[in-house]
Amino acid sequence: MLAWPLQSGGYDLNLFASPPDCNFLCSVCHGVLKRPVRLPCSHIFCKKCILRWLARQKTCPCCRKEVKQKRMVHVNKLRKIIGRLEVKCKNAEAGCLVTCPLAHRKGHEDSCPFELMACPNEGCMSRVPRGALAEHQQNCQHGAHQRFPLGCGATLGPAERANHNCYRELREAWCQHQERSRTLVVCLLRCMRKVHRSTNFIRRQLAQLGDLLEEDDALLVGASQEEAEATPGGSIGVEVWGAQGQATL
Repeated sequence: MLAWPLQSGGYDLNLFASPPDCNFLCSVCHGVLKRPVRLPCSHIFCKKCILRWLARQKTCPCCRKEVKQKRMVHVNKLRKIIGRLEVKCKNAEAGCLVTCPLAHRKGHEDSCPFELMACPNEGCMSRVPRGALAEHQQNCQHGAHQRFPLGCGATLGPAERANHNCYRELREAWCQHQERSRTLVVCLLRCMRKVHRSTNFIRRQLAQLGDLLEEDDALLVGASQEEAEATPGGSIGVEVWGAQGQATL
């Protein structure tokens, strides 16, 4: 597989579909100019290459004239011309036959089916082509648990899915549901019996309290009558009234 240069400031010549013009080459790294800059002496280099060079010595690599970094100029027109050069996909050795302008290579790499991708399943160290990633995930032994698609809604790993039976799972779930329902009904009946017993007890207590109150009322009335009959003033008043009545007659 072709690799983009890491140390060189320019593009590797092997990445291009056809040999680039020699005017597009950097005199420092001998690669195709990347982010080209022009020095006051008119020589052009990759920006990365010339900055590394000037960090060691302050002269042009070609003519040895003194260079001041602030006088460097970006050559954007040349950069656009180089960006239109056709390059091979970096996955060409893996089978990708696509060529595209250098400026568009990143967009192709983001969708290239031959680009190696790390398996997203935790614990899996495999790297597979993007085009085969979906199939790999489906069969990966480190695959994350997924919802079974045939109706029961169970979340299973790859090994469990092979022996899964939706009908059996649904029947067991239904039996468990019925068992929970029966348990709830029994608990509810027990609560209702307790409430019924408590209600009857309260009703009996209220009835007994009512009887006691009636007895107390009867005792109070009887005591009042006895007290009235035993009062001396009451008998004198009767005699006086009787005497007056006779006198009147």
